[in-house]
Amino acid sequence: MSTKAMQGKLWSVSPPNWVNHFEPWFLPMYKNVLTQLNLSSEDLLLDAGCGSGMFSSLAVKAGAQVIGIDAAPGLLEIARKRNPGSSFLEEDLESLPFDENRFDVVTGFNSFQYAGDFEKALEEAKRVLAPGGRLVIGIWDKPEWNDAAQVLKSIGALLPPPPPGTPGPFALSEDGKITGILKKLGLKLVYENQVPCPITYATLSDGDKSFMATGPAALAMNSNPKEAVEEAISKALKQFHVTDDFYFLDNHFLVFIAEK
Repeated sequence: MSTKAMQGKLWSVSPPNWVNHFEPWFLPMYKNVLTQLNLSSEDLLLDAGCGSGMFSSLAVKAGAQVIGIDAAPGLLEIARKRNPGSSFLEEDLESLPFDENRFDVVTGFNSFQYAGDFEKALEEAKRVLAPGGRLVIGIWDKPEWNDAAQVLKSIGALLPPPPPGTPGPFALSEDGKITGILKKLGLKLVYENQVPCPITYATLSDGDKSFMATGPAALAMNSNPKEAVEEAISKALKQFHVTDDFYFLDNHFLVFIAEK
């Protein structure tokens, strides 16, 4: 099964829960990037791995022309409803259906680490960028900087150990991984930042719905009962209980912006 087929299926398991209970926590990262990009109506932006289109919506409101691609048809359906004036395509990060030098900006939030071949995906992003264009990469920081990693670890414990190089949330998070690939591709790093993206849940149920909407949880449900995955998530979340039924997870993302 191709990377596109596998990841598209996994991330289409529960789009409404992703939209309502997980995606909004990326907003600090999105807003940080928008400040750096200073988009205008002259910018054509490719949102690579656009998911349900929240960043695409913000980019459109900032004035940019936006095309989005994603492997998950369930998330794309929501992206299209959110952004009826933009085009959203079911495509693979490693094989973009666009001519070279087409886009002024290519963004990849929480997406490139799920490509089966990270370097090929970033090569494609570079190929479709116009000279002087900007590539934006937003990924989870290392697991020790993210409480969510403890919950994802509990889900991973239900699965056999993955082989080296397997796509996943922290596949590109180690020190120097992204900067090394950018240097190899001849892209100039112009901005790097760590952005706090805390997660809060008003109820344990909201937290369960949040993580059950992720690709790792969907993968775990392929070989475990749904109730077992939910139980693992609930147990992991309890360490982040604050008071009443309120939960708080401290998380950080890394943002890289490079020029072609």
